[in-house]
Amino acid sequence: MLAIEVKNLTFTYSKKTPYEKKALDNVNFEIREGEFFGIVGATGSGKSTLVSHFNALQKIQEGEVNVFGISTAEKKTFRELRGLVGMVFQYPEYQLFEETVARDVAFGPKNMKLSGEEIEVRVKEAIEAVSLDYEDLKNRSPFDLSGGQKRRVAIAGILAMRPKILVLDEPTAGLDPAGRKEILALVKNLQKTMCPTIVMISHNMDEISELADRILMLNDGKVQAVLPPNELFANKTLISESGLDFPTATIIQNKLKEKGFKFPSCAVTLEQLSKQILNLGGSSHVS
Repeated sequence: MLAIEVKNLTFTYSKKTPYEKKALDNVNFEIREGEFFGIVGATGSGKSTLVSHFNALQKIQEGEVNVFGISTAEKKTFRELRGLVGMVFQYPEYQLFEETVARDVAFGPKNMKLSGEEIEVRVKEAIEAVSLDYEDLKNRSPFDLSGGQKRRVAIAGILAMRPKILVLDEPTAGLDPAGRKEILALVKNLQKTMCPTIVMISHNMDEISELADRILMLNDGKVQAVLPPNELFANKTLISESGLDFPTATIIQNKLKEKGFKFPSCAVTLEQLSKQILNLGGSSHVS
């Protein structure tokens, strides 16, 4: 089943003014239910504008966006869409505002008009889903937590609405290596346990290549490709013209190719590259 279907989506900021800017230009693609879908592109390519259409935060100008068959163009579906699609924007911890962690996580469920008992169940479930101790943190101020904990609480606030699709815009931005590793492990686990369909925007090609089943590349509001990571980063011309980086493993592999080594396919993770190097063996792989 299709989780998200985008047809001929075009969006222009400041229409009919001197500041007119076409952010999306006839965009077409599909995201399958249960898929980890990556979105990459240079700054200003339209990534955030695109995902803001998934739960009607951005109104349709031209084209269609359907989420599990529900049109995002109809106002009567907005509440349902915002329950189906959970949006975690960059630095979500800056949006924390309540006096306690539990009250902050409860904000979304309260807006869904759920019972007090159901809200409490969801808050506990969501806090534990992001690997935090509910009893220890529920009555603490979110502003007293570490940066990584704050981000987890912010994500828990989205999870408490039990979305079927989780959209993450640069979820590791601003974190140190240990923090990034923890958040990525969390995201992997959430796909297995709570949100089977995940859409992630990232500027980090190592992260997106490790997690995504397919990656959509945007360039100046247009879709350049929708491919599995190994196929996308095998296209040197496409990546270079887009201004994007290659994953670390692909960079190393390309250096080895320049020295005469031959590989069966493009490696996008260090694990893939290690396996290919171990399997090289023999002079037949060196020109």
